[in-house]
Amino acid sequence: MENLLLFLLIGLIAGWLAGKIMKGKGFGLVGDLIIGVIGSFIGGWLFGILGLSASGLIGSLVTALVGAIVLLWLIRLIKKA
Repeated sequence: MENLLLFLLIGLIAGWLAGKIMKGKGFGLVGDLIIGVIGSFIGGWLFGILGLSASGLIGSLVTALVGAIVLLWLIRLIKKA
């Protein structure tokens, strides 16, 4: 149970940070938080493909942040099309 809460907390922080980094219209606080949680999965998948490894709290946050930024970029790219 603790791991799930930590995972969600890291995803929420990553989504908020990604929303601040990727300035624009945004998706609001709740939308950015959801993107952060989904971005955690994407970041883990991307790091796995690239052969990168991140450990610890900061490593997990960086992984989730990268995934959330990529997800926000893809969503904005699709919205423009």
